[in-house]
Amino acid sequence: MTQNQVFIVLGSVLWILVHIGFIARAILRPHREPASRVAWVVVMVALPGIGILAYILLGETSIGRRRAARLRRVLARMPDVGRTPGMEAPNFKPDHPQRYHHLFRMGHSVNGFEPVGGNRAQLMADSNATIESMVADIDAAKDHVHLSFYIWLPDGNGLKMVEALKRAAARKVTCRAMADGLGSRLLIDSEHWTAMGQAGVRLATALPIGNPLLRPLRGRIDLRNHRKILVIDNRVTYCGSQNCADPEFRIKARFAPWVDAVMRFEGPIARQNQHLFASDWMEQVEDDLDALLREPLPAGDRGFTAQVIGTGPTVRHSAMPELFETLMYTARRELFITTPYYVPDEAMQAALCASARRGVVTTVIFPARNDSWIVGAASRSYYDDLLAAGVRIHEYEGGLLHTKSLTLDGEVTLIGSANMDRRSFELNYENNILFCDPTLTADMRRRQDDYLAHSRCVTAEMVAQWPLTHRLWNNAIAMLGPVL
Repeated sequence: MTQNQVFIVLGSVLWILVHIGFIARAILRPHREPASRVAWVVVMVALPGIGILAYILLGETSIGRRRAARLRRVLARMPDVGRTPGMEAPNFKPDHPQRYHHLFRMGHSVNGFEPVGGNRAQLMADSNATIESMVADIDAAKDHVHLSFYIWLPDGNGLKMVEALKRAAARKVTCRAMADGLGSRLLIDSEHWTAMGQAGVRLATALPIGNPLLRPLRGRIDLRNHRKILVIDNRVTYCGSQNCADPEFRIKARFAPWVDAVMRFEGPIARQNQHLFASDWMEQVEDDLDALLREPLPAGDRGFTAQVIGTGPTVRHSAMPELFETLMYTARRELFITTPYYVPDEAMQAALCASARRGVVTTVIFPARNDSWIVGAASRSYYDDLLAAGVRIHEYEGGLLHTKSLTLDGEVTLIGSANMDRRSFELNYENNILFCDPTLTADMRRRQDDYLAHSRCVTAEMVAQWPLTHRLWNNAIAMLGPVL
């Protein structure tokens, strides 16, 4: 055997060993569904070189050892929000029917936040009204403003927020603003970001990209901070689906308008959102916010029960799908869901089908035109089974329905940033508020009914008439769900 042949044999053996090693890693990786393990093994066997590269870039949900260790240290030293002075006040005790107790126990298992009473809230009229309300609250701030967005654009609404923060900083209000390094890159790279810093606004980039070639060495590049949080003076907070941008969303104008829902909350629930913001902020910045979390709560009036639920790749990986599924199984009369992105795991698809099969009036609204062709195709692959179970499917035609909302039995609502897809389950940091209040849930239901009025009904007959190529494409894309 010649020397070249020896090198070829050794190289082949080494390549086989590397290949086997990555396949073994995919099989042994904890917190992964069997379907995901199988999908990755198939990809690496079918496309050895490309499959291994794809696994290196997309196969594991790691934000990097240093960042994960820093976050653990931050969380370990943060005060328990449940022990905030004043939280024991009678008006802040949770007051919800016993039949929903298990929902809030599930929520508690995620972040350790207890359900708290004494909250009030208002559903904002639309996206522009949300920004106007946020700006008004920032202009009225006395002590601090804390803001975090996944997408913050240098457009009309985005710059209104910039100017409001600069005005607040000029009044000596402490302003901390954080934006995701990928979703908000247009603003972060602009003169407006620099101007905010010069005006005294404290800035942080969540999960910065840095050198895109070296970034994979420090953690998966597409793990993002998808949260949308605004906390003002420890007493007011906002939660919903809206990014800081115009509804025309000019970077994807052909899908516009973006249709969102946001609620403005007052009460002790603001302290839980503050805790979530503080953990994100202190993971990025050497800035201790613990004193703010220890501030005594002012006396408040009675109000509804609410709970913040923040999920992400450093939280229990099954937290978000478990919450969705628990809500689905809790419904007894009606379940109404709006979500732009639906790529469920098997358990969630089964839970949604089971809801309709046991006689619950189950309605889901998706956007008719999705800005992600991959997710749009994957979502439609589930229509057949949902319709067969009795789920009522509608597709919204008045723009891109971006609202992430779930209401059940006219009493309970979940609103926030989390979609019903695998990105929100495993890859993105998300924030949501779960609450029990018939009045506010009725407001959300009226908004959902308004979406319904601008939607077309999808029937089993329509799905059956899809061309074979269309169905083949949808199902093929859905097979990639466990990989993506």
